[in-house]
Amino acid sequence: MLDQVVCVAAVTMLGVLEQAYFSLQVIYARRKYSVPPPATTGPPDFERVFRAQANCSEYFPLFVITLWIAGLFSSQALSVFLGLLYLCGRYQYFHGYSKSAQGRLAPLYFSAKVQWVLIGVGGLGVLCCMSRLYLGLDLLSSLLLVLGFSQLD
Repeated sequence: MLDQVVCVAAVTMLGVLEQAYFSLQVIYARRKYSVPPPATTGPPDFERVFRAQANCSEYFPLFVITLWIAGLFSSQALSVFLGLLYLCGRYQYFHGYSKSAQGRLAPLYFSAKVQWVLIGVGGLGVLCCMSRLYLGLDLLSSLLLVLGFSQLD
C-alpha cells in the first residue's frame, strides 16, 4: 500500500516545507520592517509578504486534501505531477506578491487552474469508485468504450 502513495506523501512533505519557508519569510519581514507580533499591519512591503503567506496557508488544506483524494482514487502519477505544478505556482505567487500586488496575478490564476484540475481528477476518481462499488458500473471502462477505446487486459 505505501508504495502506491509514497510519491503523494513526498509532494505533501514538499508542500509542508514550502509553508514553513513562507512562514520564515514573514518572520524575516517582521524584523526587516520592525513589525512586532501580533501586529499584522505595517509598511506595504511587509503587508504583501504577510498576505502572501496567509493566502498560501488558507489554500493549503484544500490542496492537500485534493492531492490525496486524486492520488488514492485516480492516479498517483497525475496527482504528483499536478501537485508539483501547484507548489511551483504557489512559490511564484508568493514571490510575485512579495514584490508587488500585480505580481501575484499570473501565478494565482495558474495555481487556481491546477487546483481545479486536482478537484476534477479526485472527484472523477471518487465517482468512478462509488459507481463500481454501489452500482456495479465501471464508469471509466464505459467512457472509454463510448470514446472508441478498447480496454486493454
